Amino acid sequence: MIEGIILKGIGGFYYVDTADGLIECKARGRFRKTVGKPIVGDRVTLEIQPEDGTGYLLDIAPRKNSLVRPAVANLDLLVAVASAAPPVTDPFLIDKVTAIAVHKGIGALVVINKTDENPGDELFAAYQKSGIDVLRVSALTGDGIDALKERLRGRVAAFAGNSGVGKSSVLNRIDPQFGAAVGAISDRIGRGKHTTRHVELHPIAGGGYIADTPGFSSFETEQMDLVLAEDLQYAFPEFAPYLGQCRFTGCAHVKEKGCAVLAAVEAGEIAKSRHESYVKLYDSVKDLKQWEISKGGTR
Repeated sequence: MIEGIILKGIGGFYYVDTADGLIECKARGRFRKTVGKPIVGDRVTLEIQPEDGTGYLLDIAPRKNSLVRPAVANLDLLVAVASAAPPVTDPFLIDKVTAIAVHKGIGALVVINKTDENPGDELFAAYQKSGIDVLRVSALTGDGIDALKERLRGRVAAFAGNSGVGKSSVLNRIDPQFGAAVGAISDRIGRGKHTTRHVELHPIAGGGYIADTPGFSSFETEQMDLVLAEDLQYAFPEFAPYLGQCRFTGCAHVKEKGCAVLAAVEAGEIAKSRHESYVKLYDSVKDLKQWEISKGGTR
């Protein structure tokens, strides 16, 4: 028996990175009664069949976190690649991803690309104030890439970004073999070319893994469904100093009089765009009831 991490799952087969290389496995049905169906990022124990070198998944370690769409587990970092150069990223898309990360206990990092065209000063300032890590890079010139590599070293990270933001160019700057690794794994699996319809982890130079996910749209707001509206405030780290300071108990921080969070927005201590994103997310979960969370259902 050996241990490994699931890099890809498709058609009932799972491809596990182990000390002995990439092993094609099938799963035992009993997992559905524990953690559920195996997903990318799961840490697993497997048994190799001596006759053909394939394996069977025997056990899945408890997950420290997981996402529904994209289906991936045990992330250390969610990276939102954005740009202030055309096509300009809507801040709400970034904030949706970072709020999901904070809510799930995953590290969040905003990477502003195309700084050779536009340094993104407003975006950078907003996230500096937020307490969420932010970097500026240029996939074209390579500026900032070394700092990004340091953030990724030894970690499991998922990247998301809107079309045209240069996410693939950033990934190839991180590891020039990234594109080749995608092709190599696809060739090894023998089930067609890589497509972002399926989440896949790719080992990177220096240690760690990257999941190239389909884009911001894949991070549905339903990831936040199982959080009560009053708990959403904790997904915005910059709100923390002001919580409990509002005039009225149970303040929603939306438009109430005497709200300390709103006062901080007016004073420029919290970025207006971040608060606008909070209000949008609050509207999406405000009708969720405690019994729905207890049942584990979604609206």
